[in-house]
Amino acid sequence: MVFPKCHDLVIRYRGFLLLKQPNQSWLVRPERSPMSLLPFRTRIRSLAQVKDLLDKKLAQENEIEQAA
Repeated sequence: MVFPKCHDLVIRYRGFLLLKQPNQSWLVRPERSPMSLLPFRTRIRSLAQVKDLLDKKLAQENEIEQAA
């Protein structure tokens, strides 16, 4: 039995998995639960830009937690 290749590349970054998709976009998922940030897809093709986007989302999440 042969399984199709789903992800070209998987990178761990700050508790998240960055999964490169066959169409060159990225899927960002938490490594484990509980999830502080829901999984999301991005059309960005650059790994550096995906990391920057994740950093911004994490910073926003921290600001919300501190305000509460």
